[in-house]
Amino acid sequence: MRLFGRKAPVDEPVAPKPRPTLPPGPPAGDDGLRSVTDHRNYLLSLVEPLSPFGMQLLDALDLAVCEEISAPGPLPPASTAAVVGWALRTDDLHADGVILNLVTGLGAEDELPPGSATQVDENQLLPIGADAVIGLGDASVVDQGDDPELHVHTLVRAGDGVRVAGTDVSDGQLLVQHGAVLDPRMVGLLAGVGIDKVLARPRPRIVVISSGRGLVEPGRDLPDHHHVHDANGYMLAAAARNEGCQVWRLGVVSEDPDEVREAISDQLIRADLVISTGGFREEDGDVLSEVIPQLGAADFAEVNMVPGRHQGFALIGDDLVPMVMLPGDPVGAYVGYQNFVRPLIRKLMGIEPHVLPPVRAITRSVLRSQPGVFEFARGTLTTDHGTSFVELSPGRDRAHLSDLASVNALVLLDEFTEVVSAGQQVQVWPLD
Repeated sequence: MRLFGRKAPVDEPVAPKPRPTLPPGPPAGDDGLRSVTDHRNYLLSLVEPLSPFGMQLLDALDLAVCEEISAPGPLPPASTAAVVGWALRTDDLHADGVILNLVTGLGAEDELPPGSATQVDENQLLPIGADAVIGLGDASVVDQGDDPELHVHTLVRAGDGVRVAGTDVSDGQLLVQHGAVLDPRMVGLLAGVGIDKVLARPRPRIVVISSGRGLVEPGRDLPDHHHVHDANGYMLAAAARNEGCQVWRLGVVSEDPDEVREAISDQLIRADLVISTGGFREEDGDVLSEVIPQLGAADFAEVNMVPGRHQGFALIGDDLVPMVMLPGDPVGAYVGYQNFVRPLIRKLMGIEPHVLPPVRAITRSVLRSQPGVFEFARGTLTTDHGTSFVELSPGRDRAHLSDLASVNALVLLDEFTEVVSAGQQVQVWPLD
């Protein structure tokens, strides 16, 4: 029997959430490829900086501060002795050989009588009226029984031997600008004026996913020559951690779409950005190209660059977590990271510029590049008497981990570069 004749509630149907979509990507050129700059700017337009919150100074190290910070008071807060010696009034000193009365027991609240001096230790607050401290070697005490005297042997100016209040930091002085990245010296400065918390953007939480046929975790034996150890996942995780991110790495060796979709979905709760390598082209096992569009809005593009032509991006899950899909070959994955992932991380952190400007270096030999293609060639950057030089890696055309590990720069040979003569300048991204 129903109580009070009420009808049983009827569950209202829940309208399905609209599927997310991405804005149209940048137009391709006549060759059907996107430019590197257009693709990078497109990805940057789809990601917003992380929201800031108050955190302890040490936790904010290397993070972007989201406020202007001014000194709440002067540093030092009061005038103190910079040396061990005697505090005195310089108005009492008119020439060498001045004799002052020595008084004892004076504190910062007491006034130093005219014509007197009092002994102070380093960092001790000066009595009222004292405006200089003379060192032990510049004066001598003459014992006169109950009335000892201080004989001054040198001229002293106001401020000598004194850390004057506010000479380090003045009250209200701007210490840190909005957007500045907190370094150890800034931490010391803020702590010195009594500040222990700042408003800063958090470290991005990065999940790195490796997928592809025959991946094996390092430390395990390869079953056969069709398998390889997961180098890319470790390399990209290390690169993201080197930027100051919190990083988790996940190896997905399954080619079952349901298993891959579940593995990625489980990671989204702790991710501000997902980086994947391999798995969206046929040679790597193209399971991601099937799974990712089921998780959100995806964009797969061919970018006018060598290596790393094939690039993917998506906003996935209920929170539209950005995901960058990089190629499976290690050099292409690393070049893609430098071009697209690193700028996204910097934007999440609120750090500008998102793309670091290249430096100029002189090439020691002739460089040739395919016209119409932006090549990121591996090279070694050296400095000789303040001048930067660069040489291309002899393994330029190989996607070898050993070649990648042996260089320290990427030489930027854009679409308009065909020949660079020895002794000419080229643009370079230092990797160290």
